[in-house]
Amino acid sequence: MLDFQYILDFRYSFWKADSRMEICSLSLTPYYCVVNVRQNVIGKCLISNQAMLPILKARRLCSGLDVYGVTKKRNRRFCTIATLKGFDGVESYNSDMVDGQVGTQDLTGRGKSVPKVMIPSLPNETKGDTVAEIDSCLWEWKPKLNVHYEKSGCQNVNSAPILFLPGFGVGSFHYEKQLKDLGRDYRMWALDFIGQGKSLPCEDPTSQSKRLDESEGDGNNVLWGFGDEAEPWAKELVYSADLWRDQVRYFIEEVIKEPVYIVGNSLGGYVALYFAACYPQLVKGVTLLNATPFWGFLPNPIRSPRLSRLFPWAGTFPLPSNIRKLTELVWQKISAPESIAEVLKQVYADHTTKVDKVFSSILEVTEHPAAAAALASIMFAPRGQLGFKEALSGCRMNNVPLCLIYGKEDPWVTPIWGLQAKRQFPEAPYYQISPAGHCPHDEVPEIVNYLLRGWIKNIESDNSVALPLLDYPESIEYDVVKELEFVRQGMKRSVKVQFYGSVTSQWERLGMFLKSRFQYGV
Repeated sequence: MLDFQYILDFRYSFWKADSRMEICSLSLTPYYCVVNVRQNVIGKCLISNQAMLPILKARRLCSGLDVYGVTKKRNRRFCTIATLKGFDGVESYNSDMVDGQVGTQDLTGRGKSVPKVMIPSLPNETKGDTVAEIDSCLWEWKPKLNVHYEKSGCQNVNSAPILFLPGFGVGSFHYEKQLKDLGRDYRMWALDFIGQGKSLPCEDPTSQSKRLDESEGDGNNVLWGFGDEAEPWAKELVYSADLWRDQVRYFIEEVIKEPVYIVGNSLGGYVALYFAACYPQLVKGVTLLNATPFWGFLPNPIRSPRLSRLFPWAGTFPLPSNIRKLTELVWQKISAPESIAEVLKQVYADHTTKVDKVFSSILEVTEHPAAAAALASIMFAPRGQLGFKEALSGCRMNNVPLCLIYGKEDPWVTPIWGLQAKRQFPEAPYYQISPAGHCPHDEVPEIVNYLLRGWIKNIESDNSVALPLLDYPESIEYDVVKELEFVRQGMKRSVKVQFYGSVTSQWERLGMFLKSRFQYGV
């Protein structure tokens, strides 16, 4: 934020960089650049500034100019310029000044080139690249409830431990590209939530005495959970956020046995944040991948006991008769292969992404006899004891490091949700990837793995190592845009990544985003 004591004592100097570029600077610590502005326009800005300085807001140097921030570290000055509204041919970029020399780092004008950075590709097994082996395991948490998980990198005994939590409807298989790649450097676990993936119960949670007469053949096609009475082990069972939070806790305590970095996508992001707010001593940091901003619709019985009593059913077993009929109708629709394919088409921005393994794995889960009742229990489960915003506040209060990585073209968790999280947790690095949808870790794993590696190195080094995309640790305050290039299947590909700093007002950034949506029809 610009300080008026600097503004009141500044002087301008100009020099011509080329026939179209003029650079305007301050002689003191606040140092700003304006590019592609004609000299007469700059003159008008100068007059306007001198006349309006007493009433200007701290972030504005001239009419229509948004300045993200400036700082000085030793003999290096950093600045980031946003846009000059109302002027044509104006671009935004980050620049640095060392010993009086100006150099451009990031050029982010629409239609203009941005700095390109080559990053590692995923290891290619067919070409002999070394990949981390994935082990499939079962952990008995409670009677009849076996938790499936996958792990890799166990040989990396002194490395950081990372736990991946999946989104709704998928499981640990969705993190195969992370387990094989990052497992070469870290110890990795990917968990299936109880009631999803391969963590469905091994027995029917309800008795089937009356249902067998209505079923076909010998009852092999009966859906579990549609009986008339809950089995003793399932009387308190409900697939809720509170259950998954407890599952994560005991998994870390009994299987991993030390604090971990947690990475969660969609529903997994919400559970990761919720868990970290409740048990910060077990968490080294949290990364949210397009985290869902809420989960559950019914009131929580602990927070709102009176209100929760107004709802006769909240996801427990057995399913009420009317819920059974509704579930059967809905399940026939959403478990159909064409429905699954359509959902995957929605959430992946790049339709060239191969989703064959993900599709077949999801289809396999839907064939489990307990899957339909599990869906009904999840849909009618109460909210968690903490909402998303409360969990964010809890993590910030307990100094839990947070990283936000969001696919920009997500049709469900749109960028507005990530920006709101950034506004509430401004010191958290925020990376927006484009093109990428709801599952950036599977759609652009090269980018996500690169960002995760860099973020963990930053945390493990106590911030002495710069965050990904940043040249210096202190430049975390400023926005940066870079184009990351990698090779996939023998072809070079590129993805644009925007890093959001902590200086700019999130409401202003949100306004800029909404304006761009309307202006360019994105």
